Amino acid sequence: MRSEGGRLRHVEESMGTVFSFDIRGVRGGDEESVRAGLRAAVASLHRVDEIFSTFRPDSQISRLGRGELALSECAGEVREVLELCAQAERESGGWFTARYAGGLDPTGLVKGWAVERAARTLVSAGASAVCLNGGGDIQLVGGPWRLGITDPLRPGGLATVIECRGTLGVATSGPAERGCHVLDPRTGRPPVHGPASITVVCPGGLTVADSRATAAYAMGRRARDWLEELANTEGFGVTADGGRWMTSGFHRYIDSAAEVNA
Repeated sequence: MRSEGGRLRHVEESMGTVFSFDIRGVRGGDEESVRAGLRAAVASLHRVDEIFSTFRPDSQISRLGRGELALSECAGEVREVLELCAQAERESGGWFTARYAGGLDPTGLVKGWAVERAARTLVSAGASAVCLNGGGDIQLVGGPWRLGITDPLRPGGLATVIECRGTLGVATSGPAERGCHVLDPRTGRPPVHGPASITVVCPGGLTVADSRATAAYAMGRRARDWLEELANTEGFGVTADGGRWMTSGFHRYIDSAAEVNA
C-alpha cells in the first residue's frame, strides 16, 4: 500500500489474477478511513475467492455444484450472484450462463461483481476517485480516467484509448489474458468465428458490463447488433483478422488523441 500526494495505490493477488487499486483525492483526516476501506475491500476479494473459486473443491460454489451443500446453507453472496447470473442469462437469451455441461460456474460474472463491490467499499470509506482493475475488468468512480484497451493481437500494444469520468464499468472478454475461457453455451466449445476481444462499457457498475462482455464474446458475429439493442451499453471489438468495430455511442469514450478504425 503506497501513498503519495493524495493518492493511494495497492496491488493484490487473488482469484487467480491481480487487482490494482488506484485511489485519488485522499486528504489528511480521510486517509486512515480510506486505508481501512482498502483493507476491507482487499479482504472482500479474498472472501469471494474462498466462496466462489471453482478450483477449490471445498469452496461453497464447488460443494453446491456437487450437491453437497444446499443453497440455503450457503453465504448470502451465493444467492445474490446466482440471481444476477439468472438475470444475465435471460437478458442474453442464454448466451451467458453459469452452468456448463451440468456444472456450476458463475465466474463470467463474479469477478466483475466482486470488483464493483470492493470499489463501493472504498467510496463508502471516503474515497472520491477510484480505479480498481481486476485482471483487465475495471470499475471506475470519479475521474477523469484514461484507460488503454489491450490489443489482443499485439502483445504490449493498445487497440484504443478511452477517457472516462463518473461511475462506469469497463469489461473486456477474450482469450488474450487467460486463453479461451469463454465457451459457446450451445456447444461447450470456443465460439466459432469468435472475435479476438470485446470491450463493454456500462455506466454504473462492472457487474453488468462483465456479464454482457462474456455473453457478447460467446455470440461472436452477433455481438455488435446485440450490444446496440441494450440501453446504457457500448461496445468495442477487435476481430480475429485485426479489424475493429464499435457501437454507435462508443465514440464518446474515445480519447481525442486516439484513432480507431470502426
